[in-house]
Amino acid sequence: MPFIVAFVFAYVLWLVLTAGTNGLLWSSQELIAGLIFAGIIGYATKDVVGEKSTRFLNPIRWLEWIAYAPVLFWGMVKANFHVAWLVITGRIRPGIVRVPVDLEEDAQYTILGNSITLTPGTLTIDARPEEKALYVHWIDIPKGMERPESSEPVSGPFEKWARRLGK
Repeated sequence: MPFIVAFVFAYVLWLVLTAGTNGLLWSSQELIAGLIFAGIIGYATKDVVGEKSTRFLNPIRWLEWIAYAPVLFWGMVKANFHVAWLVITGRIRPGIVRVPVDLEEDAQYTILGNSITLTPGTLTIDARPEEKALYVHWIDIPKGMERPESSEPVSGPFEKWARRLGK
């Protein structure tokens, strides 16, 4: 089942990314190339997708990801303006902070870590599920936030979304 799920996901993504490139929806070459590449991706990632693979076929899950996209985009926009301000003023206070999180699944840690890393000014260095923490390089640590008590100052709403999307 993990192969089928990875194959379907890769093929749908291929179809979305190649739609309308020749004036038609898809050419026969694009459809065949998509099948080949989706087969390769499906085989290569079947172990990564794992035993909970059917969760990726749930259309509600896809809608949740679509709903998350503007949240992530807005976080990236705000962080870009903040980093630009830091560059203009030259006031940075970089460092590595231990960010406590309340997550259970590896997928949740991956979603949160990637979301943090995608926002400029932060970089997830390490995920420690056994400590229930992420280690994050933060370009501008506010005074008193050297040891945050929650992930909110670093990640904003991303932890709530990671908990929801990664279950």
